[in-house]
Amino acid sequence: MVRELEVTVMIDKGGLLLTLLHFVILAPFLLAIIVPFLFKYLRSIHTGWFVLILPTLLFAYLIQFIPTVQGGTPIQETIPWIPSLNIYFNVYIDGLGLLFGLLITGIGALVVLYSIFYLSKEKEALNSFYVYLLMFMGAMLGVVLSDNLAVLYVFWELTSLSSFLLIAYWYQRERSRYGALKSMLITMFGGFMMLGGFVMLYVMTGTFSIREIIGQADQITDHALFLPAMLLILLGTFTKSAQFPFHIWLPDAMEAPTPVSAYLHSATMVKAGIYLVARLSPVFAGTSEWFWILSIFGIVTLFWGSFFAVKQTDLKALLAYSTISQLGLIMCLLGVGSAAVRFGYGDASTIYTTATLAAIFHLFNHSTFKGTLFMVVGIVDHETGTRDYRRLGGLITLMPISFTLAVIGAFSMAGLPPFNGFLSKELFFTGVLNITEAGIWNIETWGMLFPIVA
Repeated sequence: MVRELEVTVMIDKGGLLLTLLHFVILAPFLLAIIVPFLFKYLRSIHTGWFVLILPTLLFAYLIQFIPTVQGGTPIQETIPWIPSLNIYFNVYIDGLGLLFGLLITGIGALVVLYSIFYLSKEKEALNSFYVYLLMFMGAMLGVVLSDNLAVLYVFWELTSLSSFLLIAYWYQRERSRYGALKSMLITMFGGFMMLGGFVMLYVMTGTFSIREIIGQADQITDHALFLPAMLLILLGTFTKSAQFPFHIWLPDAMEAPTPVSAYLHSATMVKAGIYLVARLSPVFAGTSEWFWILSIFGIVTLFWGSFFAVKQTDLKALLAYSTISQLGLIMCLLGVGSAAVRFGYGDASTIYTTATLAAIFHLFNHSTFKGTLFMVVGIVDHETGTRDYRRLGGLITLMPISFTLAVIGAFSMAGLPPFNGFLSKELFFTGVLNITEAGIWNIETWGMLFPIVA
């Protein structure tokens, strides 16, 4: 009797937790409706203090799922949306989704706290800023926690719309309007192409559920629509994650306020394409096309971003091109890791685990150190009035705390021990060195380019 009672209590508790999963995604949108009223009637208090409560609570709520997910038990809940078209609002939390959810809410809370001191409540239209920021937060949570491709696409386009509004926040500036329009046109074009790939997957499998599509992966490999679907989906992910040659929108998006740059363009939105590649790797990773496209475009983006980063004199532009380079690194690792899924060269499991682990680990590391560096640059710009490093010097005596944070972030990005960037970049080198052991696609010859360029 005692055992039965304990099981019943656990089921009730689990049911309560599961009903809150959809609220995790919808809560930012609900708060966005309330923010204008808070701004209007509580002008004596910075609106950010009210907004800060939500991402903090969501982070605390999501972090409790770590033991469950670590045990191999995903958490899910479903609400019918358009059942006649097999479209259900499925929330699905596994290790990958939980990692992104914690990044979105955790860094989101830090960015909101930073914005409280960065944006003046007397000079700025904070009601608009926090509405757009909350819209983006909810849209990103919808992207990473949705199991249904149709629902994921809706949130995907909402990220493009909300990022457009955030980049154009200072709409009085021509460059802000130009950067916002450029980013929206490129990312929405990619999103529309990606929708075509989703529809093709539905035609092949009869479902929009990512888990069900993965279950049918072996049966659709030879389908005539398989390769077109892959190419269209990759087009969407490349535009969102600023892969070459679609990277051109990211530097212009730096006209946004620094909290936006730290949140969207280093930690979250540009990682949406990375997330989708990782999520759909079980479907496409067994093909040579997937390996070559991801690996080559990733390594080219890595080199191209680094090459242009060292030519910049604006600190924010330098970080923007550096972000492009780091995104290329992560994309390349996902491509390298995918090769072992089907072809199994060398110690396949070791190679796959090393490269994929490096991709996910560096994704997390990049969010932390690049977000830190963007915020430090914002502080320097705020206090000195310039981001041109040719006019800056001797700040260690004036801003010792900012200097310390900048050194930690820069050393991490440079991959110096004992900082976190060193660990993930060592795994990156290990992954690209292991790929040369393969005896497929003549990679023992051409594959040497990977460690050389890396």
